[in-house]
Amino acid sequence: MNIFISGISGTGLGPLALMAHSAGFGVSGSDLAEGAVSRELAAAGIEFETGKQDGKFLQKKFDEGKVDWFVYTSALPKNHPELKLAQKLGLRVSKRDELIAYLVEKMGLKMVAVAGTHGKTTTTSMIVWVALNLGLPVSYLVGTTLPFAEAGKYDKRSEFLIYEADEYDRNFLHFFPWLSVITTVSYDHPDIYPTRLDYMQAFAKFESQSEQVIRGRELEGAAVSANEDTLDFSRKFRLAGKARRYDASLAMQAIFEMVEEVDMQRAEKNIIAGGKDYAGREINEDLIIDILNDFPGVGRRFERISDGVYSDYGHHPEEIAATVEIAKEEAELTGKDGVVVIYEPHQNTRQHEVFDGYKDAFSGVQKLYWLPTYLTRENPDLKVLTPADFIASLSNEEIGEPAEMNGELAKKITDYREKNKLILLMTAGPADKWLREVIK
Repeated sequence: MNIFISGISGTGLGPLALMAHSAGFGVSGSDLAEGAVSRELAAAGIEFETGKQDGKFLQKKFDEGKVDWFVYTSALPKNHPELKLAQKLGLRVSKRDELIAYLVEKMGLKMVAVAGTHGKTTTTSMIVWVALNLGLPVSYLVGTTLPFAEAGKYDKRSEFLIYEADEYDRNFLHFFPWLSVITTVSYDHPDIYPTRLDYMQAFAKFESQSEQVIRGRELEGAAVSANEDTLDFSRKFRLAGKARRYDASLAMQAIFEMVEEVDMQRAEKNIIAGGKDYAGREINEDLIIDILNDFPGVGRRFERISDGVYSDYGHHPEEIAATVEIAKEEAELTGKDGVVVIYEPHQNTRQHEVFDGYKDAFSGVQKLYWLPTYLTRENPDLKVLTPADFIASLSNEEIGEPAEMNGELAKKITDYREKNKLILLMTAGPADKWLREVIK
C-alpha cells in the first residue's frame, strides 16, 4: 500500500506519515511550506515536496506506481489541484481518520484515545513518555513534536495505539476506542459545532463509542462528569501548574489500565509478568509519579525555547488561564521576577464566542502585549475584533497594550529578559516562528 499525504509536514498529518512509514507502507506527500515535522520526515527517508501543490508531484508518484491512497488535511479546499487530480486518477481519497482506523484494524491495535478541549496533547504525550520509560511497547500519534521521541511511530510489538483524538471536524467520532481519556471539556470550534449543546453531545457520543472511559473535568454542561479521583491524584505531582498535574493524573490512570491489560494478556499466554516493567521494577503509583515528574514537555505546550522564554499553543481563555498559572509557578521556581505575555489569538470566529472568557484569564501577569488575531476559516460577516477590543474587556486592562510583530516589540522583549522576567508567548499562528527568530 502506497499513501500520498497532502499537508504532510504539519502536526496533524506528519505524525501519521511517520507511523505509516514505520509500519511498512510507502509514504510520500506535499505541503505548501515546511512544517513542524519536516525534519523528522526527512530523517525517516519520506519523500515530500513543498511549494505550489499543483499536482505535478502527485502525478509523478502516481506514474511511478507509488500512490494508492490520497489522504488530505481538513484545511484543503474542495477545488484544490491535488484533491481534484486524486479523484480524477481514481485513487482512494480520505481524510486522516479513515487511514488511522485502517491501521488500527490491520495491525490489531487497541486504541487509547485522548480527547478534550484542553490538555489532550500534553496528556497523550505523558502517556507515551511513561510507556517508553517502562519499556511498554506502544504505537502512537501525537499532534506535536516531542523532545524525547518521534511524533508518530508504529512498534510491531505493541498492543496499543495511543492517539490524540481531535474533536475538530468531528474527527474523533470515527473511532471506537478500547480506552478513552477525556480531559477538560468546554465549548470550542463554533465553525464545526454551532451550539454548546452540539459540542457536548459530540463528546457524549464519543464516550458512548468507547469500551471504557477515564473522565476528567467538564466545565459547561452535563456531557462528561467530573472524576474526583483525578483531582486527588493531581496533588501528588511536583510539576509546575495545576493543569500539568491534572494531566499527569489522567496519564497515570491510563497507564495502569494498559499495564493491567498487558498482564492479563501475558497470563493468558502463560507468561509471568506480575506487574513488572521490562527492567524488573514493580509498576506502582510511586514509580509512575517519579517518571511523570521528569516529563520534559512537548513542542508548543509551554515549550522552553531559551532561558526564561516559553512558547505555548494556547488560544482559548481557559487554556490561557491554566498556562499563565504554570508560568507563574515556573517563574517562582526558576527565580524570575514576574511574567510578561505576548498573545496572538486564533480565528476571529472563535474569538467572538469566547470573548467574555478573557476577563480574568491574564490574572497575575505584569505586562501583556496583544497581537492582531491570526485569521483562518473565517465568517466574513463578523467584525474582526481588535487588540484594543479585547484589552478593554479585561479586569486588569491596565497591563494590556496592542502590539505588532516588529522591531519595537522585539526590543521590549529583550529589555524584559534583561530585567529577569519570564516571557510567555501564546499563539497558534506565525508569532511562534517570529519569536524564535527574535530570540535567536
